[in-house]
Amino acid sequence: LQYGIVLDAGSSHTAMFIYKWPADKENDTGVVSEHSMCDVQGPGISSYSSNPPAAGTSLEHCLNQALRDVPQEKHAGTPLYLGATAGMRLLNIADPQASDAVLTAVAGTLKTYPFDFRGAKILSGEEEGVFGWVTANYLLENFIKRGWLGEWIQPQKKTLGAMDFGGASTQITFETRDTIENPRNEVMLKLYGQAYKVYTHSFLCYGRDQVLKRLLSKLLQAESYQETVSNPCWPMGYNKSLLLSSIYDSPCTEKERPSLALNTTVTLVGTGNGNLCTLHVSKLFDFTSCSFSHCSFDGVFQPMVSGNFIAFSAFFYTVDFIQTVMGRPVHLPSNLKDAAETICATSWSELLLKAPKLEKRLPDYCAVSIFVYLLTTKGYSFNNHSFPNIAFQKKAGETSIGWALGYMLNLTNMIPAEKPSSHKSMLYGYWVILILLFVVTTLTSLATAVCLLRHSKSSII
Repeated sequence: LQYGIVLDAGSSHTAMFIYKWPADKENDTGVVSEHSMCDVQGPGISSYSSNPPAAGTSLEHCLNQALRDVPQEKHAGTPLYLGATAGMRLLNIADPQASDAVLTAVAGTLKTYPFDFRGAKILSGEEEGVFGWVTANYLLENFIKRGWLGEWIQPQKKTLGAMDFGGASTQITFETRDTIENPRNEVMLKLYGQAYKVYTHSFLCYGRDQVLKRLLSKLLQAESYQETVSNPCWPMGYNKSLLLSSIYDSPCTEKERPSLALNTTVTLVGTGNGNLCTLHVSKLFDFTSCSFSHCSFDGVFQPMVSGNFIAFSAFFYTVDFIQTVMGRPVHLPSNLKDAAETICATSWSELLLKAPKLEKRLPDYCAVSIFVYLLTTKGYSFNNHSFPNIAFQKKAGETSIGWALGYMLNLTNMIPAEKPSSHKSMLYGYWVILILLFVVTTLTSLATAVCLLRHSKSSII
């Protein structure tokens, strides 16, 4: 086996994925799967802007696990990558020097390990979207798969669209035959000899954590930054005091920063009102301005969605909460809307009884469920016909869906542009022996069956 390691440095946390594949003579014939993974304790690396060395130190626990998970003799030949996403994109906007210092510190730590370190970089939103799309379709064998004789087969299946919902951004990526009116949203890919025209867009500040900050800012604005503000998106019985600095510490909210001192404390009181929460969440989108034939929101061009989609990351966790904790189905947009309203109307004490282990995130499921409903229906224009084509999944088989695998496949050239040769996974001689064994076994079985039949007839006589 060969191995590869990717650190997915997201806005809220970092995850390490170790991949494995057969060490085939042709570098494009080994099918890659997830060997193991590790969640880094603590926040995302962008949180260490005031103490960059700590960003590197935070990764050591998982890197030490990698030393154990990858056989020692394979360490030197195992590529190691770190890709940072929207959290670092935001830090790079706010303070480019701090962003560089964090990446330098992280790279410094990674270089001390015996793996083949190949760089730490910030991915663009478009890269994040496209690599997530590649991962999902690779794992589901929509590009190419091995036949039972070891030959490559191009399945006559359409590709899946991919929707990612992280902490600081959300991405939508899908193959389309329509004209992509904005060239910045078009990516042409050639994989295994097939050409794909893909639409992709990444919405910065539309990830889960940033949406919640922006929502709090709107609520405070609506009530003129009073000391106590009602929050219709929090459950009845849940109250919390926050420093203004915790809301306005992001480029996503800084334009709405009030003239008040940032060490001012405000208390938000949950009122659990689904309709009022929907009204405030909808203000996070601009559905009016569009200079193209069709837009999703904020003036961004999007062709009509078509085919099947897979929605992962916080999409999966939100819908999984609705289905498992709330016991509600999510087949149609109306199911999602009704479930969101039910969550909003459920008191804090009831929610705690249902899911005590999720206490930290529990207050926000009302707002996030409404956001997912508005994003998919009003934003991306999924309707009663197309919404059932979305599969909310965390994994495909035993491998996590996200951009990390697609990123590694791209950087290690494991998805060739041309179709691979029809490489056999067994030598010809082995196949001859197997076929002869099959023939002998079949003939023996038939002979035994004939003997038994004759014996049973003679017994009856």
